Amino acid sequence: MPAESKKQQMAAGMALAAKKGEMPISKLKGASKAMAEMPMKSLKHFAETKRKGLPLKKKKKVQTDEGWMMA
Repeated sequence: MPAESKKQQMAAGMALAAKKGEMPISKLKGASKAMAEMPMKSLKHFAETKRKGLPLKKKKKVQTDEGWMMA
């Protein structure tokens, strides 16, 4: 599963580096700290995603009376 945003890809890259021992896990914050618990194979898929064309941040889906919308 590829990353859906640039921030998600960067967080996966940091978590992967920590899992490989290139940086301490204690330095991770937020999403990268949570991603450190993922299997290495999943982290590699997220981290290998090319950033070109990805949004900086993933858009949220919001439910309205008319259905689901992107916010």
